Amino acid sequence: MTKQFIRLLLRATLLAGLGLSTQAYAQTASPAVCPATLNFTLARLQDEAPQNLCQYAGKVILAVNTASYCGFTVQYEGLEQLYAKYKDRGLVILGFASNDFGQQEPGANKEIAEFCHNTYGVKFPMFAKSSVIGPDINPFYKSLMANGAQTPKWNFHKILLDRSGKVVESYPSKVTPDNKKLVADIEKALAQK
Repeated sequence: MTKQFIRLLLRATLLAGLGLSTQAYAQTASPAVCPATLNFTLARLQDEAPQNLCQYAGKVILAVNTASYCGFTVQYEGLEQLYAKYKDRGLVILGFASNDFGQQEPGANKEIAEFCHNTYGVKFPMFAKSSVIGPDINPFYKSLMANGAQTPKWNFHKILLDRSGKVVESYPSKVTPDNKKLVADIEKALAQK
């Protein structure tokens, strides 16, 4: 028996003793089960603390590049409602503040975090301002583009990932969080285990 097999056998035995299924274990954010599309550490918006995206392994993810001074900024409200409705079923919305389009996110991270919280009550995870296009693109978005996501053309572009971290679909900025196709795609992804 290999060392890896023995480790897996010990984990399964331990999990069974704790009353946990191996599926529950697989959905934790262990680097061993983290899809390549999520295996990045980025700074959290409110305090710039490093956050490993592997903590979202096993979740359905809607990644959104955001900006505080855009005509689409009101979508924060709909995104928060979507998150509240589906988070217990496994949806997580990841917001990525970006100043790439029209210089519509000029503030510092703390200022952006306060705006999101105070104006729209945003509770879904938000990440520090970074680029989602161009030569300085953050590594998560670079990975998404390499795995079939459409490149954002403006703020509030949305990218849906299934529980395995695969890109399902990209949605342009004009697609609102309550869009029937977007909601149907999220529900379909949530139904798959």
